[in-house]
Amino acid sequence: MAVWDDLVGQPRVEEQLAAAARDADALVTAQAAGEPAPDASKMTHAWLFTGPPGSGRDTAARAFAAALQCVSPDRALGGAPGCGFCDGCHTALIGTHADVEVVRTDLLSIGVKETRDLVRRAQLSPAVGRWQVIVLEDADRLTEGAANVLLKAVEEPAPRTVWLLCAPSLEDVLPTIRSRCRHLTLTTPSVQAVADVLIRRDGVEPEAAHAAARATQGHIDRARRLATDERARARRAVVLKLPLRVGDVGAGLRAAQELIDAAAEDAKQAAEDVDVKETEDLKTALGAAQGGRMPRGTAGAMKELEERQKRRRTRTQRDSLDLALTDLTGFYRDVLALQLRARTPLANEDVRDALEQVARDSTPERTLRRIEAVLACREALDRNVAPLLAVEAMAMALRG
Repeated sequence: MAVWDDLVGQPRVEEQLAAAARDADALVTAQAAGEPAPDASKMTHAWLFTGPPGSGRDTAARAFAAALQCVSPDRALGGAPGCGFCDGCHTALIGTHADVEVVRTDLLSIGVKETRDLVRRAQLSPAVGRWQVIVLEDADRLTEGAANVLLKAVEEPAPRTVWLLCAPSLEDVLPTIRSRCRHLTLTTPSVQAVADVLIRRDGVEPEAAHAAARATQGHIDRARRLATDERARARRAVVLKLPLRVGDVGAGLRAAQELIDAAAEDAKQAAEDVDVKETEDLKTALGAAQGGRMPRGTAGAMKELEERQKRRRTRTQRDSLDLALTDLTGFYRDVLALQLRARTPLANEDVRDALEQVARDSTPERTLRRIEAVLACREALDRNVAPLLAVEAMAMALRG
């Protein structure tokens, strides 16, 4: 098993990263032996991975981080770094390598304080590995101040530090940062490639794997969740019934409320176990007795944790709503395909009857306006419009 096995449908990106890992390995090996540095033009200190949701940006970055830490003896015999079995590869992939820091946020943004901590770490020499690797999975969530802090670190990197930044698009990263990174663009994997990985890695039945891959249009994580989680399938079914309900104002508003409630329930379920464990761990760390009162001076720490948990629930609710709106966009895309008699495979073949009914009762122009209404709702949520108001406005626009 190589480190690239989970990178689905990205042969060009895999080839580039593997070549860079070989150059990086040759460079470190020469330095350790006191030899002149070889040509390592395929390797650089900062990389930017972009691509649509589900394309595998984070997977590519973590696989590259593992390949950079590979210590397989086969390398000396001409083997490529990234075996997947050695201690360097294994610990990097599972997240326990001392010199690989993977940063992801469950909040709405990454602030200056967290970024300064990362920059300080990036100045250190590798403790046990061959490189100090910082994987920033949500580079698009850096605040302006945090991005400026990161810029200086990318401009003046430590000799054996590598930054791996992930974002949906180039426009989500400051121009000054992206100009200092080597850019790799990932594409949406094919439905067949996603289905194959669900069958091989997750043990999903072929029919269910193909249905999930088709419904999510190549989004690997969503396909896995849809294929393995009954609740995810139930929520998607509710969302895909909304286009049949918006003809009546009252029913449309009720459907909007149901979407909001479902997103809130998602956030609550995701938070319950994590919040309880975090709270108990902090109480223990602060010296609270079992079932007793908190020591003096600890109220601030507890309040800070509560605020963080509240922000995380807000993001989880927004992510759940965005997923529902993505499914809704896919529904109307299929409607448009039927209206135009396109040969494009339908993503929502399982609700073909509903698709055909909506296609018969409207025109391509109306379908395009409805897609625009869904996209406008997503933009409103990004601007922090109250979720219920945004979804209700969309439900009324879908009637047009």
